[in-house]
Amino acid sequence: MRPNFPKALMKNPFGARLPAIDSRTLTDTIARALASAGLDTRSGTMRSVTDTIQRALSSSGLAASAQPAEPVIDIGARVVDAVVDRPADAPGHPAAGRPAARGSFVSREFANHAGRRAYKLYAPVRAPGTPMPIVVMLHGCTQSADDFAAGTRMNRLADAHGFLVVYPEQAAHANVSKCWSWFKAQDQVRDAGEPALIAGIVHDVARQHDADARRVFVAGLSAGAAMAVILGETYPELFAAVGAHSGLPYGSAHDIPSAMAAMKGGRSGLPGLKNPPAAPRRTLSQAVPTIVFHGDRDATVQPSNGTAIVEQAIAAHSAAAGEARLRVSTQQGQAPSGRGYTRTVHADAGGRPRIEAWTLHGAGHAWSGGDASGSYADANGPDASAEMVRFFLSQPRAGSA
Repeated sequence: MRPNFPKALMKNPFGARLPAIDSRTLTDTIARALASAGLDTRSGTMRSVTDTIQRALSSSGLAASAQPAEPVIDIGARVVDAVVDRPADAPGHPAAGRPAARGSFVSREFANHAGRRAYKLYAPVRAPGTPMPIVVMLHGCTQSADDFAAGTRMNRLADAHGFLVVYPEQAAHANVSKCWSWFKAQDQVRDAGEPALIAGIVHDVARQHDADARRVFVAGLSAGAAMAVILGETYPELFAAVGAHSGLPYGSAHDIPSAMAAMKGGRSGLPGLKNPPAAPRRTLSQAVPTIVFHGDRDATVQPSNGTAIVEQAIAAHSAAAGEARLRVSTQQGQAPSGRGYTRTVHADAGGRPRIEAWTLHGAGHAWSGGDASGSYADANGPDASAEMVRFFLSQPRAGSA
């Protein structure tokens, strides 16, 4: 993200007196730059950093009397108001008037040893006794379940293909911008933190709805995509495939500085691991099929992060015992809107895609093919939701590959 600093800071003719600077604008800008990495500037270490910045401004005669405003993930995107406890297709929602999803969309809550999180569940109409797959959708920073459902239109695809959709919601007390904690080492391991919470939600939904527990998939946007990659690594027996849109590779950050560096394409790795400081961490568990979307004009999460996710997946498949070499093919295409893309497929001997990489030419930090009723949604396509569902449903059940 390129901070939008006041012009007065960019120009200072020799001997000229700087004009008055709006201290709140300045501190807000700094907060947005920090929170673009999902960093909470109101508590913990970052609160101390923020206080230090404010003291420095004060000593320079730029007293910052107000706390930084709650920032957004991408200053160029439009943020919509969350629709609380209402389906994305309910009257009064921005998506009202479009073809309605036919199932139920309900709010629930889950708690275990790792904490408590709310989530929403979309259940399409189905034939009795038919176990359905599950697609877990992890929103980006500042988003809600309703917002993400509207922007991705995943509920309508659930109607068409017959699967449950679970939308876990990050809590404001965990991150003021509602970003998933992909950059914290304690949230990158099994049976702890947010991975344990999300996996617990999946087990709960699967049990209550007699779902097909071996056909569970997870996808996300930005911070949600980074967490989806973490879930594929920490629970490979649970998730049969991962979808990452505008996300980051596993282990790319472990604290605040490394998170900010990772978003700009830098790498640090987790502490204690024997890997080069500039290289992403290689996955160590079984290979999980992965589909990646990333815009080549993404200024919030650099496109090199999408490339690194693909490289990790390729390395994991290559290291898997008995895994045959994947066959690679690349095609250039164009969405109906005219947007070009490059799709690279790594398929097994049977022709089933195991890894897909979609580079979206000219696209920024938004869900490709999304609905404008949701935030961070780019209607130009290609349709990331439809392509992810196609990829997911083509995979073998978790644990059976």
